[in-house]
Parts: sequence; C-alpha cells; structure tokens
Amino acid sequence: MKIDPEQFRVREGKRVHLKDWCTHVDPLYESKAVYKELLAEHVTAMGELQELLYAHNRYALLVIFQAMDAAGKDSAIKHVMSGVDPQGCQVYSFKHPSAEELEHDFLWRSTRALPERGRIGIFNRSYYEEVLIVRVHPEILAAQNIPDENTKNIWESRFRSIRDHEHHLHCNGTRIIKFFLHISQEEQKKRLLRRIDNPHKNWKFNAGDLDERKLWKKYMHAYEECLHATSAENSPWYVVPADDKPNARLIISKTIVETLRALKMSYPKPSAAGVAQLKKIRAELV
Repeated sequence: MKIDPEQFRVREGKRVHLKDWCTHVDPLYESKAVYKELLAEHVTAMGELQELLYAHNRYALLVIFQAMDAAGKDSAIKHVMSGVDPQGCQVYSFKHPSAEELEHDFLWRSTRALPERGRIGIFNRSYYEEVLIVRVHPEILAAQNIPDENTKNIWESRFRSIRDHEHHLHCNGTRIIKFFLHISQEEQKKRLLRRIDNPHKNWKFNAGDLDERKLWKKYMHAYEECLHATSAENSPWYVVPADDKPNARLIISKTIVETLRALKMSYPKPSAAGVAQLKKIRAELV
C-alpha cells in the first residue's frame, strides 16, 4: 500500500477535531517481514539524503515529536533514525525547565539546540510544551515569572511567537516538520499495563502518567488549538495514527524522506582550478 504523508497533514488554518482523526489505520505492510523491508528502504534513503544535506550545506532539518505518554516517540526516533550518521543528526529530549531556563523566554532553551546547516535535529518534545502541558497546568505558568500584563491572551501570544519563530527559521534555511503521535486512550492503557507487568519495562512507568491520563480531554483540547494555530505550509503538523507502532514509523520515515527529497540539493562541484589541482595531486600520489 502506498504511503501518502499528505493524508495525515494538518492544513494551514484548518480547525482540528481529534476525534475525527484516526488513531489506527489499515496496516501499510502485509507482514512483519514486509514492514522491516519498507522501513529499511526508508532508512537507507534517509541516510543517503542526510549525506547530501551535509554536503550541500544550505539547509537544516528540524523534526519535532509531540504526543501523550506511551505514544511511541522514543521508539519511533530509535527505529526511524537508525541509519543516519550520528555526526549528522542530533537528538534533544526536553524535560522540565531548569532554574536557568525559567529565567528566559520560553523559546530560549530550544533555540540553543537548533540544528546547524547540513544536519538533522530531532526534538523529543519541544517548545510546544509551553502551549500544551503549561496550558493544562496553569500553575507552571505562574512559576515562570511573566509580568502580569503579559499573561492576558497568553496562548494566542505564544502561538504567534511560535509561528514567527518557525517562519524566521524557514527563511534562514531550516525546514521544519512536526509529528503528533495520535494514540487512543485504550491503547495507552494497554501500553501502561505492559510497563507494569513486564519487569524489563518497569523503569519506563511513572505514576504521574496516571494523573496526566485523567486530564485527557484537556490535553486533547490543547492539542487541537495548537495544531490549528501552528500548522503552516512551511512548517506543517502531521497527525500520525500511533496505535500501531510499525505503521507510525513507516508514515514518519516516509514523510522525512519526501521532505528531504523536495529540497533542491546537489553535491558541490569543484572549480576548474580545483579540478586541475586534484589532477596534480593524483599524479603525485600515483
């Protein structure tokens, strides 16, 4: 079955109702062997394109992952990026802000981690936490010491800052794609239970996940507002059905490959003087 990333893309300005977006679609693979073959093809293509990205040295690619707990962000990053040269890819997992980070604007800590030209940057969670978890837990906002007069219409203000930030990055060569791994409550429950029942996965379980699970409706509303406000032509969101992890990985990897292929890249060509110098060096080596 052909994988069409456009099927999962949030159109700019489109209202999002997540209940209308599937958390599970028909398998994009006929068997486990076929899945591995397809993923390997995507991973190989990604590795080749990343090398070209590095040689061309005009673009950077920023890939953002957001999701509810147990949706598969970590495993998606592990499997999808397995064939990319570690020297050309950097992964950042953003946890709770440090005391130093809280003393700066909400984009500061992620801006410091942006990929250089020629590289792929992966954000496991990101500045979008500031319009998601902070929106669900307003007490976090209170700890950020923002002037009272600036807290009015705070979410629209932050959406505007994000849109402007991503537009600025695009104008300077950074291409951005954003994945929301859309998992159902039922599938999340199964995965949390597996973390409890499997001793080798106990370390993954956090009792706080249950508290967040109780706030599911609030999170879905926050995601809907976020996706609507910040999915743009040049920095799109993709709502990826995440109940089936292999399916999700195939959709994600295909989207990254197509994004890289759409860039106008080529290997640098040496000048006439450079070619002459190479011939001279070759003659000396021979």
